[in-house]
This record gives sequence, structure tokens and C-alpha cells, in this order.
Amino acid sequence: MNCALYLVPTPVGNLEDITYRALRILKEVNLVLAEDTRTTGILFKHFDIHTPMASHHKFNEHKTIAHFADRILAGESIALVSDAGTPAISDPGFMLVRECVARGIRVECLPGATAFVPALVDSGLPTDRFCFEGFLPQKKGRQTKLQSLATEDRTMIFYESPYRLVKTLQQFAEVFGTDRQASVSREISKMFEDTQRGTLQQLVEHFTATPPKGEIVVVVAGADEKQVQSNDVDEDEEVDLAKIRKSKKLIEKFKQRDSSKEYKNKILSITHEGQVFEI
Repeated sequence: MNCALYLVPTPVGNLEDITYRALRILKEVNLVLAEDTRTTGILFKHFDIHTPMASHHKFNEHKTIAHFADRILAGESIALVSDAGTPAISDPGFMLVRECVARGIRVECLPGATAFVPALVDSGLPTDRFCFEGFLPQKKGRQTKLQSLATEDRTMIFYESPYRLVKTLQQFAEVFGTDRQASVSREISKMFEDTQRGTLQQLVEHFTATPPKGEIVVVVAGADEKQVQSNDVDEDEEVDLAKIRKSKKLIEKFKQRDSSKEYKNKILSITHEGQVFEI
């Protein structure tokens, strides 16, 4: 087998979703890097795969990427898998791929399972243009990120924990509006797969009454033209006010430096966008 890094998608729920090619690669490579060897071990047992495994997760990847790249350059073939879905999509993988590309190592990503595609298609929302946001920041930068998406006119896709879903939907409603259309898909390809569709307010009410379980994908409609224009006007007003405040501060500094009686008696004003503001 050619020495290379193979990114191999694994089922997000139903084991029947794995491809013949993925099974062949996993059996033929010298080593499989797994996000959690226990989870991948279940997959290996089901399909009678006996390839050696090594852990590769977000807590150790920055320390091990050089080592695994060296092994590939020495003639080995290595496959990378995550617990479910396609590696490097909200999972470890990017750093290793970047290292291999930088060293001229061949990288192959097999097509296969990923949670957000079926959730998007099943949502009933536009699929011609969309953006994948993955997991939002938990604390620092979360509100800034949400505000930056307020005028996003493409369909938006998010991953979320069932424990944070209601809070996240409430935040979406505050930023995007309670009547924005959305869908919540959970347990994709599993026995209890379910998709709820409606406004953000309706989804908040549903999942408040029925606490969710399982892996969650949230799909939110993009802003319409009126919402985009409205937000643009708000931003322009904020910029105008910022300019006015700055101008006032500059004039106040100038007044403090000029101690002449004549200047103190003057009424200073600034003109901005046709409006006069007295200082």
C-alpha cells in the first residue's frame, strides 16, 4: 500500500453506512490513529479489523503530529478516524493534515459519513448556499461570534450538546429573531433519529418541554434582505455616534489647553452628516 495519510469517515450512528473502500483502507494500513481507541475498537470488532491503533486526540495531537509524519515518510501508511463522521470536521485532524501537506506527504480523504449534510438536507431550508459553524465558543467570543452572524444570509449549521441546546436556541432567538426558521436534528441514522422544524421560539418551547438526548445538529435559516438592511442601518448609526464621541473628546482636550478668556466664552460645535452638535 502507498505510504500516505488516509482520512477515513466512520458511521455517525448506523454501522451499515461505512463504505467498502473505508473497510479496505482500515485493514490494509500499517496504523490507525483513533480519537478514542475504545470507540473505534467497537467498530473494528464488528468488521473484524485487527490493524494496530494509536490515540490521536485534541489533547495530544500537537505533540505527536511530527512523529506520525516521520513514520509516513519512512514508508508507512496511516489512517486517521474520529469517533464518528469525517476526521477534522469539528474533530482532530487538521493539524496532522497541515503537517503532512507541509512535508509533501500524500493525503487522501475518503468520501463518507458526516452529520451536518443529512441534517441540512432534511431541514427543508435552502441548501444552495450554506456555512458550517460547528461548535460555537463556550464563553469568550461567543456573543461576538453570534453578532457577526446576525446578517449572514446563507443557511447556517451548528453542532451542539443536548445539555446546552435550549440555552443556545434562546440565544439564537435573541440575535436572529424569534420567528427565524430553523431545525434541530438528533441521533442521525440511529433508531431514534428525529428532526424538529419550526421557528426558533417554537423549538425553544419544544425542547424545554422535551429535554433532548443524543448528538445534535442545528440548522438556521439565513437572514432575509430586510434583516440585512436593518442591521446595516444600525451599524451605520453606531459608527456615526462613535465619530461624534471622538470629535467631542478632541475638542474638549483643545479647550482645556486654551486658557484664553475669549475662547472659553465661545460655543463650540461640530457638524456631522448635516447635524450640528453643541459642545
